[in-house]
Amino acid sequence: MAAQIGAPAAAARAHEELFAYWASRRQGARLPGRRDLDPGDIKRLLPTLSLIDVVREPLDFRIRLAGTGLYDVYGREITGRGLSDVYNSAAADYWRLELAKVVADGRPAVGMHSLAWRGASHLSILWLRLPLAADGGRVDMILGYDAVIGMSQVTSGVRAA
Repeated sequence: MAAQIGAPAAAARAHEELFAYWASRRQGARLPGRRDLDPGDIKRLLPTLSLIDVVREPLDFRIRLAGTGLYDVYGREITGRGLSDVYNSAAADYWRLELAKVVADGRPAVGMHSLAWRGASHLSILWLRLPLAADGGRVDMILGYDAVIGMSQVTSGVRAA
């Protein structure tokens, strides 16, 4: 997993880059759809990108595509799997809640999630989730980006006297 660890500033820049790309694909207030994205435009980010399908009634999520860099994060291939197949119940509940907000609001979301569920409590994922809608309005897919951050890399800015 060490190869995936990036500094928080680099992760924030990658988030900004992906957000700017996503925003450039919007048409006014309309959300971009999967068809509006060109992987060649964001090649550098592909290893830790994911596409998540929104499953309706009941609302749930399935990972349609996971970049090759996510294999090390999750310890296995997660493409084609549902949240309960990837995470323990607490982590699956966390992701259902966060992804449901993206669907309901039609707005991007960002956060940090500990990898303690994988036995790596010293690592966290700095994540970004961006709504996609084939019809421009109803979210049917979510574009994700994950950057693994080591807790030792997160500093408070407070210095000892």
